[in-house]
Amino acid sequence: MIETISAPGEEELAAILAPLAAHNDAATGATERHKLALVIRDHAGAIAGGLWAEVGYRWLFVKYLALPPEARGRGLGRALMRGAEEEALRLGCIGVWLDTFSFQARGFYEKLGYGVFGRIDDFPPGEARFFLSKRIG
Repeated sequence: MIETISAPGEEELAAILAPLAAHNDAATGATERHKLALVIRDHAGAIAGGLWAEVGYRWLFVKYLALPPEARGRGLGRALMRGAEEEALRLGCIGVWLDTFSFQARGFYEKLGYGVFGRIDDFPPGEARFFLSKRIG
């Protein structure tokens, strides 16, 4: 039976990923999987932005990097990426990968040494989604 769940949560995600992780681990060997966050706090101590990443198969995937407009252009994005790379090295990773849209930060990542390895045009319509990577270890 197939059921559509319009607002899935962590329970559904875990159930879906369990057989996939088991299959992948059987094919390649078990891998360490965990999440990583580096945060930027405002003057009141609240999280104002940061970087969210996941580690698997000795690669760090930067899922999100976000800064409020007033924090941009001050080197915080670069510091977050360098911090993530340092943590990835500490965890034994050999590379970092991420994706970004044409209206976001492709040039920023390329200045940090990331290279494009994939592109999807019209995602969203009229724009493109880019996939970038950098070997670090």
